[in-house]
Amino acid sequence: MNNIKEVDVLVIGAGPAGSMAASESSKNGAKTLIIEKKSEIGTPKRCAEGITLNELKKNEIDIDERWVAKYIEGVKIVSPDNTDVTLNTKDLDVPARGVILERKIFDKHLTMEAIRNGAEVMVKTQATNMVKDEDGYLVSIKGLDKEITHIKAKIVIGADGPESHVGGWAGLNTTVKFSEMDSGAQYEMVNLNLPYDGDLIEFYFGSVAPGGYAWIFPKGKDVANVGIDVSNARTDKSAIEHLNEFVANCEETKNGQIVEINVGGNPFCGVFDKIVTDNVLLVGDAAGCINPVTGGGIELAIQSGKAAGTIAAKAIKEKNYSEERLNEYSDYIDETIRKKCNKLIGVRDFVYSLNDEEFNKFAKALNDANLKEISYTSLIKPLIKVSPKKLFKLRKVLF
Repeated sequence: MNNIKEVDVLVIGAGPAGSMAASESSKNGAKTLIIEKKSEIGTPKRCAEGITLNELKKNEIDIDERWVAKYIEGVKIVSPDNTDVTLNTKDLDVPARGVILERKIFDKHLTMEAIRNGAEVMVKTQATNMVKDEDGYLVSIKGLDKEITHIKAKIVIGADGPESHVGGWAGLNTTVKFSEMDSGAQYEMVNLNLPYDGDLIEFYFGSVAPGGYAWIFPKGKDVANVGIDVSNARTDKSAIEHLNEFVANCEETKNGQIVEINVGGNPFCGVFDKIVTDNVLLVGDAAGCINPVTGGGIELAIQSGKAAGTIAAKAIKEKNYSEERLNEYSDYIDETIRKKCNKLIGVRDFVYSLNDEEFNKFAKALNDANLKEISYTSLIKPLIKVSPKKLFKLRKVLF
């Protein structure tokens, strides 16, 4: 049938995870196609757009100034009583530099790299269903190219985000419990009053964001992503309502103007129990590769996508697309991402169980600690001065 396009690897979703997967798959010899349901890759963003320089280097992504909105030199943590803890790279033994990306450019950059490595891309093309056949999947699509109605692929890589359909179509359980799904809202704002030359990312904890936190991620001298994540199980208000209250009461944001609005849900459950089956791999948000404490997903998306693309290409060469063969990817995720996420779930539950008074004491203890590095262990240890019993609960996570 001339309405079927055949490929070795089909990647559904052109975010960082999908583009990295396609880049590695095609670079290693597999005929690879990415389909993206949106008409423009990278929009709308559902992300505060931050990533460390170390993660970019580790994944061999060279800095391109076109997608760097702002270099970041440290972190400011703010408690409910406005005690702030400032950790600046110049005062640390271990550098904590990062960048705020312009995702509209960064995501396209990664997709273009995949194309340069041999992948093909079809935008405004949506997968509507997929059915198993003898040696792969037949995926139904609708898009700009009306002549192609199906794509036949030996391996499908699901990179279709937190509302992924690929996992469900393949029989994988990617259901997230209500208690582990946060609601997020973010404004990109201008005319802000940013201190520190706008080179620190800021986190606000306590009742301002029940079961989560608020953030200010600067993108320029008076421009920033201002957002909030709240636990659906801990508040009756919407994320937008909480964000509006935060913006109105924060000295840095109260005179700002909104130029972009982003909303969505964030699963904080860690990696799903099963992310591989015959002919199918899940990557990035679709696999639950999201930091359970921060909700950040860019770094883990890049890491998981790169691994999935490499392993998919090897499976194509071997003509073995079975779950047993593809479990090389699952084993890699278990060792490098799942193990870390499982520990961070304990940190998440602990941090977001603190009340305002405890957060205030915690901030003061952090200031007294004179920290020389930014890590979960170094940040949590000072709590021993506030509550030894609470820290005891985290001993298996921290040590």
